[in-house]
Amino acid sequence: MQLRHAILGLLDVAPQSGYDLGRAFERSVDHFWHADQSQIYRTLDRLEADGAIATETIPQQGRPDRRVHSLTDAGRAELHEWLRSPLEALQPKEPFLARLFFAEPLGVAGVLALLDEREAAIRAGLEQLRALPVASGDLGAVLRMATLDAGIQQGEAELRWLQSTRRRVTAEEGAR
Repeated sequence: MQLRHAILGLLDVAPQSGYDLGRAFERSVDHFWHADQSQIYRTLDRLEADGAIATETIPQQGRPDRRVHSLTDAGRAELHEWLRSPLEALQPKEPFLARLFFAEPLGVAGVLALLDEREAAIRAGLEQLRALPVASGDLGAVLRMATLDAGIQQGEAELRWLQSTRRRVTAEEGAR
């Protein structure tokens, strides 16, 4: 998946400004696809140049004009083509696991601190996910809730794994 596909998907739900898209990422897909505001704006420029979106400029008094983006037929076709394409191969990149893999030089105390930091981040992420509004109504809402549930279950599973890892690390310290 590329960022453009996530943006096309969000614009398929409703036309939005770049700022609105940033907030939509935070409130809906950030737990599985993160994008910062500058990436969103750069991708919007490319989508517009490619003819995948149309942009309407809405004048505002006392503030910069608002640019609202919507899908064109070409953008909707690209989104549908991507949705129908074979799934991409899993290519995980997990910086925390890379650190943990190589963390032996930190010693037990350093590893436990790393686990504590990760646990705090996971708990904060779960708090944000659990605060999201529950959608209901149509197939789209069911699917959005399914991805939210996946994020919550993954976070809860990682907390269990962190506790298990903490116990093993602490047991290793006691065996010395």
